[in-house]
Amino acid sequence: MTTKIKDLQIYDRPRERLIKYGAANLSDEELIAILLKTGTKKYSAKDLASILLNSIGGINNLRNITYEQLISIDGIKDSKACELLAAVELSKRINDIKDIKNVKLTNCELVFEYYKNKLTDINQEKFYCIYLDNNKRVIKDKLLFIGTLNYSVVHPREVFKEAYLVNASAIICVHNHPSGNVFPSKQDIEITRSLINVGDIMGIKVVDHVIIGYDKYYSLLQNGDM
Repeated sequence: MTTKIKDLQIYDRPRERLIKYGAANLSDEELIAILLKTGTKKYSAKDLASILLNSIGGINNLRNITYEQLISIDGIKDSKACELLAAVELSKRINDIKDIKNVKLTNCELVFEYYKNKLTDINQEKFYCIYLDNNKRVIKDKLLFIGTLNYSVVHPREVFKEAYLVNASAIICVHNHPSGNVFPSKQDIEITRSLINVGDIMGIKVVDHVIIGYDKYYSLLQNGDM
């Protein structure tokens, strides 16, 4: 028989436990139960949370859950699915907030450290440019392109237009491979060399292109591909 949350002792209820002990001391199941708010006639909110976690193989896979996956679970309808997806997206954005302005980027390891959360576990390629001053300090970074990289997508005009607007002296390119394989494609290398050539003409140096995959990266500069 399913035990409803309202039938639990007050000190066993997720919300009360959160207030008393803090969110960090709740289980994954309890935190999700709070987001779900209520259960159904068949399942309590904690039961639904447990079913959800079991169906996706644990909390680590919640990051990439889809609306379709959620509503396929008995007891999760539109409203609960939307609330969960909103919470997941907020957690991603909070995790991604790492102010890079004025940071001195002297090596590819630092680039990876600042971009790994932004560019790991996403299902499409994203291409950022980091604009640096004469001292290699970040003036600005900007997401310029989304989608499979090719000459029609990554156009030097967009890359260097922004560089002139912020008076940058150098550029570092960063993008991800959703497959997790960080080795550059032929297209990646050709685009990088094209940007280097344009930069040489315009007096703005392209100093590196870092490709990010699952907890690893590849620097075209470090590996002699530039």
